[in-house]
Amino acid sequence: MSLDINSKAAQIDAQILDVLRHRVGKDERAAKPHDWYTATVLTLRDAIIDRWMESTRKTYAEGAKRVYYLSLEFLIGRLLRDALSNMGLTRDMEKALREHGFDLAALEDLEPDAALGNGGLGRLAACFMESLASLDIPAYGYGIRYVNGMFRQRIDDGWQVELPETWLSHGNPWEFDRRESAYIIGFGGEVVDVGDGVEWRPAEKVEASAVDTPVVGWRGKRVNTLRLWTAHSFDPLKLDAFNAGDHLGALTDQMRADSLVRVLYPADSTPAGQELRLRQEYFFTSASIQDIVRRHVQLHEDIRTLPDKAAIQLNDTHPAVAVAELMRLMVDVYGLEFSEAWEVTKATVGYTNHTLLPEALESWPLPLFERLLPRHMQIVYAINSRVLREARKAGMDDRAISAISLIDEGGERRVRMANLAFTGAHSVNGVAALHTDLMKSTVFSDLHKLYPQRINNKTNGVTPRRWLQQCNPGLTSVLKDAIGDGFLDDTAKLVELNALADDASLGERIAEVKRSNKVALAKHLKDLTGIRLDPDALFDVQIKRIHEYKRQLLNLIETVALYDQIRSHPERDWVPRVKIFGGKAASSYHNAKLIIKLSNDIARRVNADPSVGGLLKVVFVPNYNVSLAERIIPAADLSEQISTAGMEASGTGNMKFALNGALTIGTLDGANIEIKDHVGDANIEIFGLTADEVEAQRANGYNPREVIENSRELQQAIAAIATGVFSPDDPDRYKDLMGGIYDHDWFMVAADFDSYHTAQRNIDKRWENQAGWRASAIRNIANVGWFSSDRTIGEYARDIWGV
Repeated sequence: MSLDINSKAAQIDAQILDVLRHRVGKDERAAKPHDWYTATVLTLRDAIIDRWMESTRKTYAEGAKRVYYLSLEFLIGRLLRDALSNMGLTRDMEKALREHGFDLAALEDLEPDAALGNGGLGRLAACFMESLASLDIPAYGYGIRYVNGMFRQRIDDGWQVELPETWLSHGNPWEFDRRESAYIIGFGGEVVDVGDGVEWRPAEKVEASAVDTPVVGWRGKRVNTLRLWTAHSFDPLKLDAFNAGDHLGALTDQMRADSLVRVLYPADSTPAGQELRLRQEYFFTSASIQDIVRRHVQLHEDIRTLPDKAAIQLNDTHPAVAVAELMRLMVDVYGLEFSEAWEVTKATVGYTNHTLLPEALESWPLPLFERLLPRHMQIVYAINSRVLREARKAGMDDRAISAISLIDEGGERRVRMANLAFTGAHSVNGVAALHTDLMKSTVFSDLHKLYPQRINNKTNGVTPRRWLQQCNPGLTSVLKDAIGDGFLDDTAKLVELNALADDASLGERIAEVKRSNKVALAKHLKDLTGIRLDPDALFDVQIKRIHEYKRQLLNLIETVALYDQIRSHPERDWVPRVKIFGGKAASSYHNAKLIIKLSNDIARRVNADPSVGGLLKVVFVPNYNVSLAERIIPAADLSEQISTAGMEASGTGNMKFALNGALTIGTLDGANIEIKDHVGDANIEIFGLTADEVEAQRANGYNPREVIENSRELQQAIAAIATGVFSPDDPDRYKDLMGGIYDHDWFMVAADFDSYHTAQRNIDKRWENQAGWRASAIRNIANVGWFSSDRTIGEYARDIWGV
């Protein structure tokens, strides 16, 4: 069927053919699928550029305040489907490509996931960028253009193997090289007196050059900019050394610059690794701050008005050196007095904290910091002097003053980046109500006493465009039929579903969509892992970064206990389950990598055991990323959010699962508490110790050995793992891992096991009542619209940024 010559699809078709010929350099008869993919992106990009320029001109014309979001990670995933949907061009593009025998979904699968992040921190940043554009707020995201990202995960014989990501090997059609936006980044050297001031003379310099990617908001209302930095040496090839035969040495400076943008989170277990991390963080932060200040002075001339026109948000402690860098520019370059510069800095900067784990609150060895950034060290000391004088004046004792100090004097002297960010910001926010309360009482208790108005809460959210409309079009269609399409623009309107929660026909339609998603996921996982899954089983999913506090280990031990019970009691009516795990372990995190191996060892044993029949399957999905999440989340029945209470800042996967109709099994941790408050106690399965109870157990001599010996199922499961039942090739493989639960059990696996095991059997009972399960699923969808990142960004804009 030919296209109407005047239709939008026909116009797109003509544009694709023109792009294919003149920019890709291929005749349509010779073009391969990847050529059609590139032509499709470039055609769409042309439409986006027009909106991008309109947005930029509008911001300049209005003199609007801009938001600058600094993050070491932006886990943006694939962009084609997202941009098409937000521009309202999906159907027209589908029609145009169909004329040439291409399926849009197949071309979308050719796009590599951008290797610019790892976990929740980076995905949150991506959701925030999309919501900023959707709410028509002028914004830049600033980060690093990683060439190889964190790593591509391969599973060899059950073990994680780290390989470099190669997402840029064929170029990136979304990005624009902005060579005019380039800045000198210095390291080392010395600070010298110059007239009335000082001058930092770095011993080493690299160039940071900008690469821009457009970020399209819903309905194309605004297009903002994600600006990522790449590094260049000023002397990329020492020709004299090369001609003298030192071919590798001649490239040393360029390789040193390249190392800054190669890998996200290089292992920091060595001094060289620590130095590279600090170099990376300063590199991208300095380039970003210089760019912000340059733009402001160019438009508004007076650096003192920066807080009126710029809001700088630090996403965790990685860009915390921004406080010292902004001070350096204002004092050394623009000649402000230190006190005035300090007030401008605090009024401009906001800091988002994402962790209560003391080891995750970054600090740097003082000799390393001073050697790499000597001027910034001076500024940190000067800030510290002011802060400690304030604390002394407020009557704080020596213990509190020591905790507040930007310099940790205990043992190896270190620069506390979280304290620098806290003192240098006018706003410090947590990302869930419990997390924010714990910030006040734990890691920042003394700083909170000194600055009691500074900490505030901004519960995280997720963009409903990617995490409902795009990843689950079947469910979106059913919801539109049920309540209209108002929720597409305002997810709060999903509450209208509450009136239909017990509607059997709606429940059946949503269940049909869920089963269809499960069939598609089962096929994908069969192709990926070779494991055959039953789409009528309960899909029980835990996909997230592998970490002991997230307690994949608790899930695995309970899986072993369930496996034992199914074999011991074949006469019972067991609910068929598929346990799906996915996530990456940090390359130097031994126990996390061992947990991945354990999950694969359990899967190998369980999946090959005919005595459990189709009642239990276990699968570990390799190389978990955004695109896999978009397949898995719409197919999940049960969402595992089982972190040790008080240790997960928020979580956002919990929101995505609930929005797609999965029930949550979880602890009272992070945003689970607020999800429970919204969906109702009857529509979530809560278990385990509270944060206060965890703290009390640790303080009062918790004895995990006694707990294990009083729980038959737990004792048997741990013994099976520890004695090599699942690792016959190496019977002692998990001996120390299980021994850690016996000896200290910091993450309360034993303490919460019986409660978790009971909660899982409650889930079985819920599943057997399908009408009740469907009604609970609808109530989850209906009541988590509040967890949209549009709501979160609206609160940041109102309470922190003043935009």
